[in-house]
Amino acid sequence: MTATDQHTVNEARASGLRTIRRVAPYLWPEDQPWVKRRVVFALAMLVLAKLIAVVTPILYKGAVDALAEEGVPMLALGAIGLTVAYGMARLMTVGFQQLRDAIFAPVGQRALRRLALETFGHIHRLSMRYHITRKTGGLSRIIERGVKGVDFLLRFLLFSIGPLILELLLVGIILTWMFDAWYLVIVAVTIGFYVWFTFKVTEWRVQLRRQMNDQDTDANQKAIDSLLNFETVKYFGAEKREAARYDEAMKGYEAAALKTAYSLAFLNFGQSLFITAGLVGVMVLAALGVQSGALTVGDFVMVNAYMIQITVPLNFLGTVYREIRQALVDMGEMFDLLEQPAEITDKPGASALKVSGGEIELDDLRFGYDPNREILKGISLTVPAGQTVAIVGATGSGKSTIGRLLFRFYDVTGGALRIDGQDVRDVTQDSLHAAIGVVPQDTVLFNDSIRYNIAYGRDGATQDEIEQAARDAQIHDFIASLPEGYDTAVGERGLKLSGGEKQRVGIARTLLKDPPILLLDEATSALDSDTEHEIQDALARAGEGRTVITIAHRLSTISDADLIVVLHEGEIVERGTHDALLARGARYANLWNRQQSDAQDAA
Repeated sequence: MTATDQHTVNEARASGLRTIRRVAPYLWPEDQPWVKRRVVFALAMLVLAKLIAVVTPILYKGAVDALAEEGVPMLALGAIGLTVAYGMARLMTVGFQQLRDAIFAPVGQRALRRLALETFGHIHRLSMRYHITRKTGGLSRIIERGVKGVDFLLRFLLFSIGPLILELLLVGIILTWMFDAWYLVIVAVTIGFYVWFTFKVTEWRVQLRRQMNDQDTDANQKAIDSLLNFETVKYFGAEKREAARYDEAMKGYEAAALKTAYSLAFLNFGQSLFITAGLVGVMVLAALGVQSGALTVGDFVMVNAYMIQITVPLNFLGTVYREIRQALVDMGEMFDLLEQPAEITDKPGASALKVSGGEIELDDLRFGYDPNREILKGISLTVPAGQTVAIVGATGSGKSTIGRLLFRFYDVTGGALRIDGQDVRDVTQDSLHAAIGVVPQDTVLFNDSIRYNIAYGRDGATQDEIEQAARDAQIHDFIASLPEGYDTAVGERGLKLSGGEKQRVGIARTLLKDPPILLLDEATSALDSDTEHEIQDALARAGEGRTVITIAHRLSTISDADLIVVLHEGEIVERGTHDALLARGARYANLWNRQQSDAQDAA
């Protein structure tokens, strides 16, 4: 093994120990006494099962020796009794094992549920920066594999390794006590070589498993990405190209999976070699003892039963260790995700935002997604309460960035952003998000009913409130005309609705939220002129009595704003009303004239 491989193995072990430490509290939680009781009862059933299991071969020996005696009818009755006792012992062993599993099942399922919830909640707390750089398909695969490993890991850490050691010790003691030390020596050497071989090969296979997981994640990400962009694939006739791209990813997975399968065959054969050698060695000793008269046929059968009894858990050890290591790899990725720090967090003791009017102040605001490239370069702007301010400018000038900073998807790198005098960094994110309603350029809907998507604006909203929001967004009549009305499914990302219909549902959702501040982020730029005009009426109604920031590309949609701000390369170069800016004849006027000219040419 090279130094690099050894370093990788050491890292894997450290990661495995970290994962076990993270999982252990779910097995023995301080705040859940009932979980502790169930674990204790399950362990008690486990010990009873093991004690009965190691006594069973002795009953088997007694039955064989009794049957071997000729001419004594009473011994035959004894053999029948011992045989029945042997059968009862086997049944009790299985019964206690199943009772153990039944007692422990709620513990495992509770741990799975809590960890899944913790992971899901943590993902939603991560920053926008993390989510826009992360591949969704790969992320879902990591969570899926990690959560599935929780119940397995808890169950086998508790019920496999420790019980196996206990059973081996008991069998070793019985063999030494009833026969001689050579039996124990052969068993110990066999187990030693078996465990050494199993651990060494399994550590190697863990690296192969990592590679297979990486390829699996990549293939799954490509598949989900392609399906999410179904329309784009169709537009460019790229079905074969996407299939080839997916097949290339699956080719890598196939190669990694084959290496894993080949290594598994090698592991299984090696394990069988050591076990068979030990079994043959012990049985030869027992056979020699029977030939010499030192042992009975029952002793020979008992030794064979004990070796088979050892063989089963040893084979299981290989599987358990391998699966535990693989589960640790899968869960390690999930815990890496859980340890990903949230970039945007509430300050200790942060208070809730108190909106008295909704005034927004940008004070020498500076920000850059990359520290070496500043997007906003010292912007100062005040949006009075209850007024509408439009922000316009060329693509890349920083318009949408202001909206993201207002919602605190990112923190400013200089200056401050305040709402009614309160810095958004000093208030809780929940209260900030509750105060701002956003209508984005592309409203993305859940694959559920129209009712669900509108009701998403406020948890617990009544049907009357939902319908009123739909009326205000001028979409109620359309919904009512549908065969299933508000129960109509909108499809993946709302693809069963037109752009205008989706946008109205988005507006209704925001109106139902009833926020004091409204952010319209190019809410009509993706719509045709007729639909845009209809949506503008709905947006105007939505903005009544609210502080509104409109980020716009089409200047015709913001001509009635109280104030228009023109951004250029991250700086405010003009501000004023529509008429005042046109009269100035500068950048805004040029943009207006160009768009009017383009509209006339299109007509």
